[in-house]
Amino acid sequence: MNREKYDLIVIGSGAAGIMAAIVAARDGKKVLLLEKLSQISAKLKATGGGRCNLTNTLDNDEFMSRFGKDGRFMRDALEAFDKDALVSFFAEIGVDTHSPDGFRIFPTSHSSSTIIEALKQEMNRVGITLHTQQKVQKILYYEKKVTGVQTQDTHFDASNVIVATGGLGYPTLGAEGDGYKLAQALGHTITPLYPAMTPLKTKESWVAECRADTIAKVQLQVDLKKHKKLKATGDLIFTKTGIRGPVVLDFAREITPLLHKYGEVPITMQLTQKKNQDEILQHFKKQDSTLSTLELTSTLLPQPLALQLCKLADADPDITLKKQPGHTKAKLVKILAATPLTINNHNGFEMAMITRGGIKLKEVDPKTMQSKLIKGVYFCGEVLNIDGPCGGYNLQWSFSSGYLAGKLL
Repeated sequence: MNREKYDLIVIGSGAAGIMAAIVAARDGKKVLLLEKLSQISAKLKATGGGRCNLTNTLDNDEFMSRFGKDGRFMRDALEAFDKDALVSFFAEIGVDTHSPDGFRIFPTSHSSSTIIEALKQEMNRVGITLHTQQKVQKILYYEKKVTGVQTQDTHFDASNVIVATGGLGYPTLGAEGDGYKLAQALGHTITPLYPAMTPLKTKESWVAECRADTIAKVQLQVDLKKHKKLKATGDLIFTKTGIRGPVVLDFAREITPLLHKYGEVPITMQLTQKKNQDEILQHFKKQDSTLSTLELTSTLLPQPLALQLCKLADADPDITLKKQPGHTKAKLVKILAATPLTINNHNGFEMAMITRGGIKLKEVDPKTMQSKLIKGVYFCGEVLNIDGPCGGYNLQWSFSSGYLAGKLL
């Protein structure tokens, strides 16, 4: 019995997979999209808290720099399909976008449902065949050339296969690392995998007393001799067990590998908008000298946080700063300038938006996204060893790499 043969099978219906399928189908290819869940785009639906931050306004060079040394791998994909091309693509399929803060770009509806519905309609228009509840168990090949895939209950034949299965983040949305297993079976190397974009837990318990406020423009820095260059700036929120917020989500991708290596990671937090101890002292001199130490510290930070920092410095919050012992005053100013904190855990992949690590980049051709080991196999999106911070970076990468893979160059 002859099985139906496709030009392309795409595994995974996230941003990268759908884009790859649409691009190939627009080029006249016969495309099959396989999704193991009952619905497509479960993780895309949750992106950006459901608001779907598609991309941002940075130029390509600056965009790549935010991914670190591996960002250069993205050049061909971004040149083929950058932020302007992405915005044009969505306009073409009926989705208007805007940038309310001048940086992040959203659908004007601020709803991921708008994006998913438009993508579904375009998939229907270009004739993509979609099979849900089909988990790919094996990529089939002969003499280093792909021949199709095997799912839990059938085979599908194709001369090209794109793996767009995402990472390990949010297992409740179907993430199980399928793509890594499929790639390994083909001979590909998977780098160590760590949760990224995830809240972090702290050794110190005082953070639980400071949960009422978001602290703006906090700078976090690793306080380990070999890693002091690792920094991030953004809004911080204290939690019952640690810290979260945009700056933490960005910083987690640097912290989780260090946690694995060292067990715990000391950091410092620049919580005030004063750059150093001298600026803090100058600020204090301009305030009313009759203010208590707590009242004075609260001119820089919310009172619950100010109180905890007074306690860390062993400062009596009810007397003036002038009446504090000299060493106590110096300790308080030092803590205000660089508040120490110890990261000792995280929630694993359960709350991780993305994965750090993946298929080794040297084994994939950046000009095509094709495997260097098996002809006709392509990889795109989060399954590769490349990840960026919050702000539309990872979604743009998914769309760009999906576009390039879908060209089947």
